This record gives sequence, structure tokens and C-alpha cells, in this order.
Amino acid sequence: MIAIPPGVRVLVAMRPVDFRKGAHGLAALAAEVLSEDPFSSAVLVFRAKRADRIKLLIWDGSGLVLVWKQLSQGGFRWPPVTDGVMRLSAVEFAALFDGLDWSRVQSADSD
Repeated sequence: MIAIPPGVRVLVAMRPVDFRKGAHGLAALAAEVLSEDPFSSAVLVFRAKRADRIKLLIWDGSGLVLVWKQLSQGGFRWPPVTDGVMRLSAVEFAALFDGLDWSRVQSADSD
């Protein structure tokens, strides 16, 4: 479980990415393709072609942090593949990261 502080933007890249990319490759992708600043306080969420893998890219103020997770069973509940970025609330992100259906979460978050 990764706790996201209230007010932090969580941005999901809607298209799957090459999971061979590391932190710098994903940062370049965020800047060039998604028009997002990888050095902001946003949590950038990337999906693989296989639904059971997720990568997070976070700037913690002193460096890029890359988190990689693979579910042991099943897959993450991803939104449909389209262009662009989708924003999730902290509660929706927590559900997604746990492999739950984030779209069914009742959230009081307004971020």
C-alpha cells in the first residue's frame, strides 16, 4: 500500500508503455508525450501491455523514485486505452494499486 497525501495529483498514462523503461525514460515520456512535468509533486502512473504490472514515477524533492509492482494473481483494473492522461483521486489510486476496481470506489476526495 502506498499512501498518497491529500491534494497530490495522481495522473495515469492511458496508453501502455514499454516496461523496459527506467525512471529517466519514463520521465522523458511524461514530458514529451503526456506534457506533464515529471519533477512536479504529481504521482505518474504507467501501465504495461500486460494488465498485471504497474510503474509509478514520483519526484520526492531530491530525486526520482520508481516503484514497480506486479500482481501475483489477476490484473489491475485499468481504464480503457486512449490517448492522454486521466486523473485519479488518492482513494481511487489506492484501490487501483491494490488491484481493486477503482471506478467503484465511493470517494469524498475532491482532488
